[in-house]
Amino acid sequence: MASDVPAVTNAVRVLERIARDWPDPVASGTLIEDLGLNRSTCYNILGTLQRAGWAASRGDRTGWSLGPRLLALTGMSVDMVVDVVQQELDDLSQRLGLIAFAVQRHGPGEYAVLAKAERGQGVRITTSVGDTFAFSAPAIMRAFHAWSDPAEVDRLIDRYGLKAFTPETTTDRNALHEILRSTRERGYGISVREYDLGQSGVSAPVFDARGRVVMVLCSLAFASELNESNIASVGEQIRDCGLRVSARTGGIAPVSGA
Repeated sequence: MASDVPAVTNAVRVLERIARDWPDPVASGTLIEDLGLNRSTCYNILGTLQRAGWAASRGDRTGWSLGPRLLALTGMSVDMVVDVVQQELDDLSQRLGLIAFAVQRHGPGEYAVLAKAERGQGVRITTSVGDTFAFSAPAIMRAFHAWSDPAEVDRLIDRYGLKAFTPETTTDRNALHEILRSTRERGYGISVREYDLGQSGVSAPVFDARGRVVMVLCSLAFASELNESNIASVGEQIRDCGLRVSARTGGIAPVSGA
């Protein structure tokens, strides 16, 4: 009669305990205490699971979550994805002091707000879940389509056009393709006074398991508080947030330059 392999059994127990609290991370100490594992054994199991992509840690002592490879294999419900997105948006908005929201494609030529967080005080630009943006809304479009085939981008432009929201909006097709290339290289899109003369926006993609953009995270602010002086810093934080959401939901960012 076959017997259980202790190392495999403990690895399964670790994953089951992490899954019980998912999407909230579980501290290493909690795993050790709840499962009655030796500290060294627990860390060896976690390290093996992490290298296999079945467990993940953000490295900031916040604990362990299910890994991207496991999530890609098992799939995730919409509610589970939204929970992860909301957690990350809440944290991002708290750090930026600005509204942060996520959009998905909605119909043939729009994007709809899926989730939002706003932790700033005073008068702020805001949006609501369910609000929609046009196809060529600069920051959002750039994060959605910087990783698309240029021919597909041209096809969409032919169909939906490039709206001049303000005199600052880039509507030249060749110039837009150069902007998309720059967006892809730095990992985030920017729009300074192109959607509204009093506003600026920064955006970043969320990828699925095949490296496709399935969602965009965005932050909007008055141009007086988000502009050339700080937009790179804000953009890097949104980019990193998008990569965390991708990893936590089983997504994989394309290889740089691909």
